[in-house]
Amino acid sequence: MRDSTRRLTLAAVLTAVAVVGSVLSFPILGSRCAPVQHMVNVFCAVLLGWRYGVGAAFTASLLRNLFGLGSLLAFPGSMFGALFSGIAYARTKSILAAVVAEALGTGIIGGLAAYPIAILFMGKAAGDAAFYVYVVPFLISTVCGAALAGLVVKRFKKILEA
Repeated sequence: MRDSTRRLTLAAVLTAVAVVGSVLSFPILGSRCAPVQHMVNVFCAVLLGWRYGVGAAFTASLLRNLFGLGSLLAFPGSMFGALFSGIAYARTKSILAAVVAEALGTGIIGGLAAYPIAILFMGKAAGDAAFYVYVVPFLISTVCGAALAGLVVKRFKKILEA
């Protein structure tokens, strides 16, 4: 019981970091890229596992949308990244694998998954530009955030092991 409470608490703190960190964004090709979510995904993958990571990504995306800090496209990007990163880390115990999986999960799979969401909720014009407006910016954002997270998590793990 105590371990699950700790994990849930850490997931809640990381979710809050992702929501507050979404204010730190920059525009790329018509999309707002927030690398903090990608950092949180890698942290969750390494420290909590994919289930907590996907839950934190979903909750952060929901809160960002409710607070007007994100778009509907936050859901597929963050959730696929968290899933892939968590599974990669669970299977390999490699921080680098978690970082690469976050980039591929968010940048490629999440970007492509944003296409039907854009068509359904934002209209055909949004879907027509899917590759350039979703995949490329998602990939740029996630590579920056995941790489930074990889460095921080690696250092954090060394401190915990000492």
